[in-house]
Amino acid sequence: MPDGRTIPALTADERTTLESWLAFHRATLAHKCTGLTDDQARTAAAPPSRLSLLGLVQHMTEVERVWFRRVLLKEAVPLVHGPDRTPKRLEDMDETSGGFEVDDDATLAGALAAWRAETATADANAAPLPLDATGEALGKKVSLRWIYVHMIEEYARHNGHADLLRERVDGSAGY
Repeated sequence: MPDGRTIPALTADERTTLESWLAFHRATLAHKCTGLTDDQARTAAAPPSRLSLLGLVQHMTEVERVWFRRVLLKEAVPLVHGPDRTPKRLEDMDETSGGFEVDDDATLAGALAAWRAETATADANAAPLPLDATGEALGKKVSLRWIYVHMIEEYARHNGHADLLRERVDGSAGY
């Protein structure tokens, strides 16, 4: 694509298809944040919503951490963003523990760096595992295959939000 993103594999095995779609959606979120100032990244969709691109990047950092570390590998890692970073059970997490709330000193560069570090860790954690490897969420086994599909769905939904947020900030639109 002209913006540097790679189109997901059109003919590939299951794993490559899942990984390439996840990579595409990650690249889309990064693309939506390109060239923004911290103030622009903090711009909310529309009152009373406080949803912002900065909050979405923080949220996706938490989502990556939860699914690829806490669920898949059972690591007791703390949350990355927010006032209460202590590990919580998945069922006890809410909107404020999901990264959407933006601290006064948060920057887009800092949020993107944390997100990129978490996606790199996620990829490294998943790489040696078969798609049927399981972790546990909400008292049930969950496969790496399911986690990939969920992550693609999570990014796709939030990239729709990101598109609307970016259009609100500076009129940029597109996928």
